[in-house]
Amino acid sequence: MAKREVTLIADVDVVVIGAGSAGCCAAIAARQSGRHSVLLIDRLGFAGGTSTAVLDTFYGFYTPGNTPRKVVGGVPERVVDALHSHGAMFLRPNTYGAGTGVTYDPERLKLVWDQLLNQAGVELLLHTVLMDVQTDGGGAITGLTVLCRDGLHQIKAKRFIDCSGDAELCHLADVPYEKAGDIDPAQTMTTTFRMCGVDLDRYEKAGGKKMLAARMDEAIASGRYNLPRKAGSAHAMVQFGCVATVAVRVADLDGTDSRQLTKAEQIGREQAFIYGDFFRSEIPGYEQAGIIGLSTQIGVRETRRVHGEYRLTREDCMSVARFDDRVLLCGAPIEDHRASSGGQEETAWAYVPGGEAYDVPYRTLVPKGRDELWVAGRCFSATHDAHASCRSMGQTMSMGQAVGLAAAMSLESDCGARDVDVTKLQDQLRQLGAVLETPKEAADTSRDGWGKLR
Repeated sequence: MAKREVTLIADVDVVVIGAGSAGCCAAIAARQSGRHSVLLIDRLGFAGGTSTAVLDTFYGFYTPGNTPRKVVGGVPERVVDALHSHGAMFLRPNTYGAGTGVTYDPERLKLVWDQLLNQAGVELLLHTVLMDVQTDGGGAITGLTVLCRDGLHQIKAKRFIDCSGDAELCHLADVPYEKAGDIDPAQTMTTTFRMCGVDLDRYEKAGGKKMLAARMDEAIASGRYNLPRKAGSAHAMVQFGCVATVAVRVADLDGTDSRQLTKAEQIGREQAFIYGDFFRSEIPGYEQAGIIGLSTQIGVRETRRVHGEYRLTREDCMSVARFDDRVLLCGAPIEDHRASSGGQEETAWAYVPGGEAYDVPYRTLVPKGRDELWVAGRCFSATHDAHASCRSMGQTMSMGQAVGLAAAMSLESDCGARDVDVTKLQDQLRQLGAVLETPKEAADTSRDGWGKLR
């Protein structure tokens, strides 16, 4: 058989790997000036990643507590504005500890991402898998090999942004990283599922979340249902009579290993239907309910965490650290999803003191020693505990807009990632609407134009 030619299909200024919430925001921000060509690549058939394939709520926009403070703005805010204009979101007070959630219709969000990317002039290439990288004599990335529907192709670019979640580009380029599980146990994975036909009034009158937690506990203690956790959540969706869940818990499997990930997907589906049976038979209001969909893929919380010019730590989070090169804020608690064993907490929580928000420095988004490459999203540079706080989508979207602007600035100044003028970057972020200063007063969540809490 003749060897197939690997053809060049794109030569661009910036290429972003992974069209999740971080990657979409990175691509939009990189195109902000309109002077640079940007290509965004994803293996799925739609943009949004976890935001559209797994979940239906953005966390991290607000600090937790009774006086929530808004700490995310800019491109992420445009996303929520677009959802709000279609009646496809609402603000949800969160009793599980993570703070006010922005609950949305993930199907509408797929279209919103398309529209925002098209409006910005980003070229989107879906159904495309990163296969390999090309480097120069010094190891700097100069191009990519990708698998498209019609075969292998090459892409050249001047700057690269890894928003793949699993640090796939960094892995192929031999960028050092820590793998979840090597030191601390990796956070568990979750297959989310959605149910329709739920009588939410009847559910609330029967005791709501407190009743649900008690009956989960009873079901596990009695052995009637093989539920993997007793602290799962179920919340109302945008669609009437529909509920989304975060209940499945799959532990001790590697999200970067195809065989193990396959096993995780199968276990996740099995658990979802065990929960479905439990809800219908044990929870008032769910008697006529049924599962109408599972997440497109299992939700993976952490795999590879790149070693950056700085690594965010637990101490940074808990001490409300301030950095001169901050590019976003985070007030989300450390939320460490663990495997259940020996009475250990299923989810370990630790809150940022005083309802404050700490700074996240630009250096956590620059792989150590690299000038052509940035990371954003859950592969950014952090320890296990800090990652468990700063992986909320409000923060990953903010990371994306920061590195997108930084990549564009590096092209305009002809400098590397490490030499970007952070003061100018911060000025551009503020002009975009990003929040870089902790609000002095508590922000009423109804003031954002997104409606009141539901």
